[in-house]
Amino acid sequence: MRYVYLLEGRESERYVGATTDLRRRLAEHNAAKSIQTAKFMPWRLVTYVAFSDDGKATAFERYLKSGSGHAFANKRLW
Repeated sequence: MRYVYLLEGRESERYVGATTDLRRRLAEHNAAKSIQTAKFMPWRLVTYVAFSDDGKATAFERYLKSGSGHAFANKRLW
């Protein structure tokens, strides 16, 4: 199972990522183990979508990081 997740941090900073272990990855974000997200802790999980197909999860993550994906996420997921 692969999860695509949306996090919101301090100052309403947003982050989209993917992982196979959602609890561990959120703990890592909040333990400053990711350079990109360390300065916006604490992070809270807003939304996640589970995929049984890794390819579809990767495609969805890439889509959410694109221009039209940002618009979709702003309207439907955040």
